[in-house]
Amino acid sequence: MPDQLSPIKKWWIRWSNWEFWPFSFLYFPVGFYYTWLAFKHRSFFFFTAANPSIEFGGMMGEKKSDIYKLIPGKFLPQTRLFQKNEINQALDFAQKIGYPIIAKPDIGERGTWVEKLKDPTSLRAYIHHCPVAFLLQELVTYPVELGVFYVRLPGEPEGKITSMVEKAFLTVIGDGKSTIKDLLEKNPRASLQVDMHHERLAPILEEVPAKGESIEIESIGNHCRGTQFLNKNDRISRQLELAFDEIANQIPDFYFGRFDLRCQSFADLENLQNFKILELNGAGAEPGHIYQPGYPLFQAYRDIIWHLATLADISLKNKRMGHSYWTLKQGLKKLREVKTYNKTLNRT
Repeated sequence: MPDQLSPIKKWWIRWSNWEFWPFSFLYFPVGFYYTWLAFKHRSFFFFTAANPSIEFGGMMGEKKSDIYKLIPGKFLPQTRLFQKNEINQALDFAQKIGYPIIAKPDIGERGTWVEKLKDPTSLRAYIHHCPVAFLLQELVTYPVELGVFYVRLPGEPEGKITSMVEKAFLTVIGDGKSTIKDLLEKNPRASLQVDMHHERLAPILEEVPAKGESIEIESIGNHCRGTQFLNKNDRISRQLELAFDEIANQIPDFYFGRFDLRCQSFADLENLQNFKILELNGAGAEPGHIYQPGYPLFQAYRDIIWHLATLADISLKNKRMGHSYWTLKQGLKKLREVKTYNKTLNRT
C-alpha cells in the first residue's frame, strides 16, 4: 500500500505550488490594481459594460441558459433548463438524448454541482439533492477539451486569442496491488483537490486497477477538481483566431471571455469542424494558461493584470458607444443576490 501524504507534506505542496493557493489569497494583490481601475473609471462596476448582452458582464451570477441563447445552436450540445420540480421532464429529456449526461446548475462556478450522470437513478438522486435550477446537457465525447480566451475591441471585426489551455483530467495509474483510494491518497493533486467522500467515487475506491491501467477519476474540466491546465499558447494560430472571430461575431455584444469546448483536434477547430462549446464565461473568466504547473507567479500576475486592463479598455469603449456601467446600487444588489444564491448552492 502506498504511503499517504502527511498533513505537513500536503501543507508544503499547497503553499510551495501557487496553483493550489486559495483564490482569494492569490488575487489579493490584484485587488489593488482593480481599485485603481475603479477609481480611474469612476465606477466599481466598470466591467459590467464589457459584454453588454450578458448580465453583470459575465463577472458572476449570470445564467448559463441565457448565455446559450446568444450562441448559434450549431455550436452547442443539446441542452435544456429544468426547475427542481420538473423531474419527469428531466428524465424524459435525458432518455431522449441518452446517458451519460452532464448536469450542472444554471448559475454556478468552479465546478460546483457539475456531474456526469450515468443512468436515471443517478439523475433522480441529483435532482433530489441539487438545491437550485439545473441544466442537462448532452455529453460531448470529442477527445480534446480546451479553454480558449478571446478578446475583441468594440467596433473591430477581428480579435485575438490571448490564452489557450488543454485540460488533462485527473487519472491514476494502477500498480496491480493498490486500491484507487490508496493511489489517490498518494497523488499530491488528488489529495489536495478531490473530495474522497463524494458519492460519485464510492463505487470505485476499493477497486484495484491492473498494473499500468489508467483510470480517469474526474471527467469535469475544472482546476479545483484536479484537472491540470496545460499551456497551449504555442498552438494559437492566425487561422484559429479567424475561426473564433467567426464564432464571436455571431454572439451579440460579446467582447471578452473564455470558451470552454471539446473538439476532435486542433486542426478541426481551426476549420470550425467537429467541436462543441460547453460554456462561455465573460468578465469573470481567467486566462487558464497561468495554471500550467510551474508557471512563474510573477508572469501569472502580469497576465492577469493585462487581461484586467483589457477588460477595462473594452468596457470604456462600450460605455462611449452607449452601454452604461452599472450603478453602485445595482452592483451591490447583485452581489447580495449572488451571496444568497451561493449559500443555497453550497447547502448539502
